[in-house]
Amino acid sequence: MAILFIDDDETGRAVAGFNLRKAGIEVDEAADGIEGLAHFDATRHEVVVTDLKMPGADGMTVLATLQKKAPEVPVVVITAFGTIDRAVEAMRAGAWDFVEKPFSRDRLELTLRRALETSRLRRANLSLVAERVERPIVAESAAMKEVMALADRVATSDASVLVTGESGVGKELIARRLHARSKRAAGPFVAVSCAAIPESLLASELFGHTKGAFTGASRARQGRFRAANGGTLFLDEVGELPFDVQGSLLRVLQEGVVDIVGGDTPERVDVRVVAATNRELHKAVDEGTFREDLYYRLNVIQLEVPPLRQRLDDLAPLVRSFLHELSDGRELEVPSDVLSALMQRRWPGNVRELRNVCERLALLTPTDTVRVQDLPQARPHQAGSWLDQLPEELGLFDLERQVIVHTLQRLQGNVSGAARALGVPRHILAYRIEKHGIDLPD
Repeated sequence: MAILFIDDDETGRAVAGFNLRKAGIEVDEAADGIEGLAHFDATRHEVVVTDLKMPGADGMTVLATLQKKAPEVPVVVITAFGTIDRAVEAMRAGAWDFVEKPFSRDRLELTLRRALETSRLRRANLSLVAERVERPIVAESAAMKEVMALADRVATSDASVLVTGESGVGKELIARRLHARSKRAAGPFVAVSCAAIPESLLASELFGHTKGAFTGASRARQGRFRAANGGTLFLDEVGELPFDVQGSLLRVLQEGVVDIVGGDTPERVDVRVVAATNRELHKAVDEGTFREDLYYRLNVIQLEVPPLRQRLDDLAPLVRSFLHELSDGRELEVPSDVLSALMQRRWPGNVRELRNVCERLALLTPTDTVRVQDLPQARPHQAGSWLDQLPEELGLFDLERQVIVHTLQRLQGNVSGAARALGVPRHILAYRIEKHGIDLPD
């Protein structure tokens, strides 16, 4: 990388470039803003120097473009004698510093060396931020390598991404990777589970509310969208959004503004949305429970994460990774009979279930070698069970209803017990019981 020097004054640009190269600083030159921005796209530079007054795209246009495209890159503006007010305006717009014409060789060199140091510190900080947000993903299987390759290709864009797959496959890990490898990596990553928040509170949780907007609103709330401004908002279980909230979400995606509950004026936000679901949203669209226009807005890019049973090449490295993380400093050996036993399982809970099994092994293994007898009993697949009696073409919505009804019948209508058995919070199960119109026994 190098410094990009944009100036329509050919003589001044040549002299400055000569002096900087003589001082050991690599310089690329451009004669105007349009050429400079094209040059920057082709070769990312550490620092950009731009004259303010140029034909075509002027220095303020260059500055505004780079603020959106690469905010971590310091921009130094060139100002002519007597136009300090323009330099002040540029500084307010985000310029890092300014230099006056005619150039003092020493002043220019000192300014750009400081800018280069700032650029390197910013990039180092971005790497640290990315390391905190991004969590390692095991991708030894061909199926996961394909998902990772596509994720990395779209990470740098602002396009909405829909991550699909069964529960427990690691959809949030994909969302974190997209954020950490995007130009928004220095901004916030905010995650929210749409299924974990009561329907009555979802709008204020996502979009914020003013003080007194409704009973109990004793203070204003920022909301998740404004908290994620400049970064990424991860909407997990987006298929559970109520229909009226779906319309508000669509407005944010289309207009880039949030309507604050109780507020009079929409507020602009700059947020990339990554959504995830284990539901087949196209079927929810056909059933009328999910807006078609919102579906297409969210599904600009779809990343489907395969279940663990379809990526068994990842199982052994996942086991070793989890045991290393969970074994409190011990290096546990995993013999082939343990791996073979794990390979035979169906893994309905996917990677999350495997991690729980590894946590049990780390706790119960008395030596430095894990044992088959310490594995939890696998859940049997019972042929002829009530699940096998269901129609093959049963939709996900109706299947969920049947599971809830069966569990409630088995537990004599005990909602708390059914919630524990299904592994969801009680208020979420109560919401789904109401949504499906399930009658409880007296």
